[in-house]
Amino acid sequence: MGNYTREEVLQMAEDEDVEFVRLQFTDMFGTLKNIAITVRELPRALDHEYVVDGSFIAGIAGESEPDMYLYPDLDSFTILPWRPQQGKVARLLCDIYRPDGTPHIRSARYLLSKAVAEAEAEGYTCYIDPECEFFLFHTDDNGMPTTLSHEKAGYLDISPVDLGENARRDMVLNLEDMGFEVESSHHETAPAQHEIDFKSGEIRKMADCIMTFKMAVRTIAKRHGLHATFMPKPRADANGSGMHIHFLLFKDGKNIFVNPDNNELSDEAYYFVGGLLAHSREMALITNPLVNSYKRLVPGYKAPTELTWTTNNQNSLVRIPGTRGENTGIELRSPDAASNPYLVFAVCLAAGLDGIKRKIYPTKSSNRSLSESDQKAMNIENLPENLKEAIAYFEESGWIKEVLGKDFCEEYAAAKKKEWLKYTRQVTDWEINEYLYRI
Repeated sequence: MGNYTREEVLQMAEDEDVEFVRLQFTDMFGTLKNIAITVRELPRALDHEYVVDGSFIAGIAGESEPDMYLYPDLDSFTILPWRPQQGKVARLLCDIYRPDGTPHIRSARYLLSKAVAEAEAEGYTCYIDPECEFFLFHTDDNGMPTTLSHEKAGYLDISPVDLGENARRDMVLNLEDMGFEVESSHHETAPAQHEIDFKSGEIRKMADCIMTFKMAVRTIAKRHGLHATFMPKPRADANGSGMHIHFLLFKDGKNIFVNPDNNELSDEAYYFVGGLLAHSREMALITNPLVNSYKRLVPGYKAPTELTWTTNNQNSLVRIPGTRGENTGIELRSPDAASNPYLVFAVCLAAGLDGIKRKIYPTKSSNRSLSESDQKAMNIENLPENLKEAIAYFEESGWIKEVLGKDFCEEYAAAKKKEWLKYTRQVTDWEINEYLYRI
């Protein structure tokens, strides 16, 4: 992915023998959608002439004018390396526009761009480094996903115990062919659980990267006869999968989390942490959007529950890594990879900057797991216990409506209420059956 012009995209498509181009975008919940066009139609697409019907797209459906115009991001042009090498397939990520030529204000990619623009107006540039965990499970005789694995490997184990090593290797190679800078990959704590980490980048670019990453992981897993899922907690007896996010904030070319006087964090870094803690419950419906998300956020499985910050407590929401210098960062541990990265990054950036603006100092730190009585004595709160509670915090928040817009929030909350009602009326396994196919 690079800084391309219209003419360069057309030339690359010709030079690379591209036959099909996928115009991709995400719905409100972060589900990747696309329409495939032949390469001869590419000039029309680059001139913003392609229209799709938004009547069945979450976040767009129900409008009086459901037509959506796709505006390809030229810098996102890339070849899909797992597709045929004769008559190649490329993709372009797209923004969603209305017929009158204005951005669709309920588009998740637009909402992140809006949050970034507001940060840039204050002189800030945010870089992030997400850690995306996922499971590789067997499929049944009909090719449908299961939650079964013969694997018994644990953290950083290798072959032959790590049965997913070859699939993970192919994922890394394909991602690098697409322009990703992969830093590392390894087996995670739970059997069949894996992680691939890539180099930090500008926050909008990394949201795009995560969408592409998830598509690539699922595709390569299928070629190995496996099913990749980013479901937060597919098995009750094992750790869940998160999407920990490392934040670095720059101003005038300098990382403002760095304290020039000592090895501690700067005041701005602590304020950023304070903002994340202050807004964590009202943005939980975004960072942890599923019924299943809250099965992960329980004590005993190295997932955050306490609204504290720490250097080493696995139950704390925010961790301060030991790295200092220009790589000084802050790690938020609650989000999961089933969430929409555009929305997650938008609300997290807004929360951190609100902490800086209001100078919210995080007084509650903990380097050990706290008992219920300890938390009560220290007046330490927790993340929501379930989706219903997260919906309530979300709907009560005036701040979240300022960040994402009132109309977006109302539609998003309404959809999540339906999800909760469907879950409560079904057997316990509903969430597994419902989500395993698409998360």
